[in-house]
Amino acid sequence: MKEAATAEHMPAVPEATFGSHEVRLSGRLWVLAIALIGGAFIGMPVAWQAAEHFRPTADYRIPYALSSDYWLFARYCQWVASQGQTFVVGDSVTWGQYVGADQTLPHCLNQLAGQDRFANMGMDGMHPAALAGLIHYYGRAISGRNVIVHCNLLWMSTKKHDLQVDKEFQFNHPALVPQFFPRIACYRAPYPQRLSIVVQRLVPLLGWTDHLRVAYFDQMTIPAWTIEHPYGDLLKAPIRGLPAPDRGPHQAPVPWTQAGLTEQDFPWVPLDTSFQWRSFRRALETLQARGNRLFVLVGPFNEHMLTPESLAAYVQRRDQVAAWLDEHSIPHYVAPALPSEDYADASHPLSEGYALLAQGLFNDQAFARFDSGRAALPRPDGGVR
Repeated sequence: MKEAATAEHMPAVPEATFGSHEVRLSGRLWVLAIALIGGAFIGMPVAWQAAEHFRPTADYRIPYALSSDYWLFARYCQWVASQGQTFVVGDSVTWGQYVGADQTLPHCLNQLAGQDRFANMGMDGMHPAALAGLIHYYGRAISGRNVIVHCNLLWMSTKKHDLQVDKEFQFNHPALVPQFFPRIACYRAPYPQRLSIVVQRLVPLLGWTDHLRVAYFDQMTIPAWTIEHPYGDLLKAPIRGLPAPDRGPHQAPVPWTQAGLTEQDFPWVPLDTSFQWRSFRRALETLQARGNRLFVLVGPFNEHMLTPESLAAYVQRRDQVAAWLDEHSIPHYVAPALPSEDYADASHPLSEGYALLAQGLFNDQAFARFDSGRAALPRPDGGVR
């Protein structure tokens, strides 16, 4: 029987210094690889923006189904700024929940102005805490412009609307609110999800992929979409283009008195403890820091729908908002109550209500001064004209 081979007689095996393969990147190649990956992160959203057809027409408003497409909002901001229009920012009251695109407040203002001067930047469910985040992270193009901001006191009518309850509930636009500080007791998203949201705000590629998910894949991830549509073509959805803007009302335009709604006894949150009011002020501060000229529209609220006690509490807070705006030299218009039949619910006007509201604004001296000081249109060479 042969003796077993000793270690001295075994063939030498090359020592693996760094791993099992011989492919190594030099410092220069690492720099090149990082540059290529970084270029893809930045370049792909830019290339998509050039390829995706987006030419808003008169009375454009972001489609209701895309109310969480913040990447599209940022792109719309860029387009509005390039046209020198006045931004009209707010929630579904600005968007026009119960009216067609040609009956909204921005449309009525344009009618009175005789030109397309006001852009509808409203988005459904955009409560002040979400609005502050939307403007801070996705509204950077709103800079050095005229901006009308709608203040809807409905968001301060109850502790739940004000995000002050401890019990978890699903509220609108959680991706826009502060993820870690200040703490929102009713917001219970897992910490990895919160961290992912923070990263998405900072990385353009992630915002773009979220745009694809919302606009083209029914708000699903691509793996989930392929499971739901096993025979679907991934390329057909983007080729189809963006959803058409909503021309008609999202909900039936029926007066609140005919819709079965009853008188409400909102308890109202004190302004000095209101999270939504602090958030609204933060949104205004961000807009001011970017050199914008502001005008705040307060209301109109459906006072006919409130009990006497609730109405008194509402008027007190409405007046406090006006006093704060006066104190900080922010021009504003406190809208009087519209006729009862011109409301669809507590805060949404119907078409006749928007027409009356626009007329009241145009007759207001503070608004006339604000509107006459329109920001100059940008020139292609970077100057103004």
